Amino acid sequence: MKFEVSSSELLNTLQLAAGAVNPNPVLPILNDFLFKLKGDNLTITGTNLETTIVCNLKVMAGEEGIIAVPAKIILETLRALPDQPILFFVDTDTQGILLRSSYGEYRLAGDNPDDFPTIPEAADPKSLEIPANILYRAITNTIFATGNDELRLAMTGVYFEITSSKAIFVATDAHKLVKYTYHNISTEIEASLIMPKKGYNLLKNALPDQGVVKMVFDKKNVFYSFNDTMVICRLIDAKYPDYNAVIPVENPNLLTISRRDFQNSLKRISIYSNKSTNQVLLNLSDNSLTISAQDIDFSNEATEQMPCIYDGDPMTIGFNAKFLIEMLGILESDDVSLELSKSSRAGILLPSEQQDGEYLLMLVMPVMMSN
Repeated sequence: MKFEVSSSELLNTLQLAAGAVNPNPVLPILNDFLFKLKGDNLTITGTNLETTIVCNLKVMAGEEGIIAVPAKIILETLRALPDQPILFFVDTDTQGILLRSSYGEYRLAGDNPDDFPTIPEAADPKSLEIPANILYRAITNTIFATGNDELRLAMTGVYFEITSSKAIFVATDAHKLVKYTYHNISTEIEASLIMPKKGYNLLKNALPDQGVVKMVFDKKNVFYSFNDTMVICRLIDAKYPDYNAVIPVENPNLLTISRRDFQNSLKRISIYSNKSTNQVLLNLSDNSLTISAQDIDFSNEATEQMPCIYDGDPMTIGFNAKFLIEMLGILESDDVSLELSKSSRAGILLPSEQQDGEYLLMLVMPVMMSN
């Protein structure tokens, strides 16, 4: 096996595939990349068994072949080299690898490619195309709201529902919930699946700024293809809870406020809140918002009053400041709306202006007010 390639191009491709290589894998072979050269196309694969990243790179080919290459040493070598052509040569009898640059030669031991896991293939697949920037926004807007409780496996991922005219992404940890809907879809497919958080994070980091992502999926895996890259994720096999049941429909009390001012006030006030609940109280009356918190154990207390537009009955409701601050950091609009029904029911946080073809809704459960 022999080829020549730009060191920086190879490094960039390897860094992309390295997202799926865990530092402490269950199998030693998972410390490796799989290099497969056919014609002038070098296919590089990294996997942790749950997520697989496959990249293709055009090279100046000499001899075709396949080898498993230790990820750490090849990455460190390429990072230490300035951009230049490098020769990559594999002795298929010994699985020894030689790298030759203008500075010298570097030898390392490869591994048997037969030990590398088989890359999943879709069985009875369905396919869909979605703009890369929309997929990026969907992941960004939802992934922070996923849970970490392995006993509620479905909630550790992002729920993705496809209908004939829209794609819906939902994440919740039972304390907060985000629903992101993209309406400009036209498909005959109706399906739902649960994407694992780690896989979605890797996909987000790999996505291009523009273009279209082809999404192919079956009951076990989903395959995202774009440019010269494919990200394969094993789906979460679980039933997602009925998220619509927890979204209150009648919310007659409406608060409209500057997003940044609201977030900054919460950051200051939360310093004085109880550290186990992070509870802040919102006291709402006619065009007036008072934010307060106290930690009785340490005699800490803080209050701020903010200008706002409030249309509704006077009420006081408690929220976890950490959740609100996080949500306000994800939202992009200058102003936000908080729709409320009563102090014991969830609040609905919305951007004042929705992006074209999109609808973003965030829900946060109230914290019971302490006496």
